[in-house]
Amino acid sequence: MPNPVKKTLMPIAAVVILLLMVAWMAGLFSDRIEPGLNSAPAHGAEQAITVGATEVAVIEPVPASVEAKQATVISSRILARINKIHVRAGDSVGTGELLIELEKSDLEAKAQQATEQVRAVSARLREARQNLDRITELYQRKLVARAELDRAKANYDSLKAELAGARQAGEEAGAALAFSEIRAPIDGRVVDRFAEPGDTASPGAKLLSLYNPLTLRVEAQVREQLALALELGQGLLVDIPSLHKTVDAVIEERVPAADPGSRSFLVKARVQYDKDMLPGMYARMLVPAGTEQKLLIPADRVVPVGQLNLVWVLQDGQAYRRFVRVGKSLGDQVEILAGLAPGDQLLPHQ
Repeated sequence: MPNPVKKTLMPIAAVVILLLMVAWMAGLFSDRIEPGLNSAPAHGAEQAITVGATEVAVIEPVPASVEAKQATVISSRILARINKIHVRAGDSVGTGELLIELEKSDLEAKAQQATEQVRAVSARLREARQNLDRITELYQRKLVARAELDRAKANYDSLKAELAGARQAGEEAGAALAFSEIRAPIDGRVVDRFAEPGDTASPGAKLLSLYNPLTLRVEAQVREQLALALELGQGLLVDIPSLHKTVDAVIEERVPAADPGSRSFLVKARVQYDKDMLPGMYARMLVPAGTEQKLLIPADRVVPVGQLNLVWVLQDGQAYRRFVRVGKSLGDQVEILAGLAPGDQLLPHQ
């Protein structure tokens, strides 16, 4: 049978060990430091600098997107079957380049029919003209009645009008035949194709979409307090996070009406051509938002300690360590959000 003494001592030993661990974690076995400022003799007091407020321009990043100023959707003007599509997404095209061929056998037949109709009416018109000349001569010699002359002239005028109508029909058939070949209206790049050979192209249904990469710009909804201060031709910066680039931009348009829901204006800024920039990309328009006072100190005066930052402050001839909260870095300076006040004396690392 188990020893009763052992059964009693084991729980007691476990409790004692647990209490010792708690005491060690609480620091009962370590030397304690009384609360107060940690000071040391000031070294490099002659290099101390005075903290002061600096007026800094404030930039407000506004969500934006990259758009193409010159973009178009290609569609057919006639109902026909697609024979060939010569481009795919990503291809570059020039103005007038053949993009799509539609079935045109019936259109060619109509165009030929219109041409033959013009020839037939032209032949009849020549005959009517000759007949009118003969009857006019006979009428002048008093050999035919006035009614004969009027009939010949009416027939000539009627055929003349019929010829004009036939020529119009021929031009219409020719235009319809030209619609069977869809060409690029602009220099640009194919974004996407929405049909394949064998599909039926309907009037107005989109087949391709193009954009001109040389006309890219950034569009953003800017709150009205900032938008009203912007001027056409004003330069600003645009950040493209996906490309890790910040590019120059020039404001070229501000829509003269605010969005009543967001109380913002649509601002469009032109950017320089970049082969890596594509429509639809996310961007940030860096809009000037006035100035504000900030505490800026040299970055080399801040000492990182783990996840904290501290500086050495000169006070009454002694160097005191003080923890600070830092903000954004501006060149070789860093913004101090808390821990310092204007007039404090900063020392180099002690």
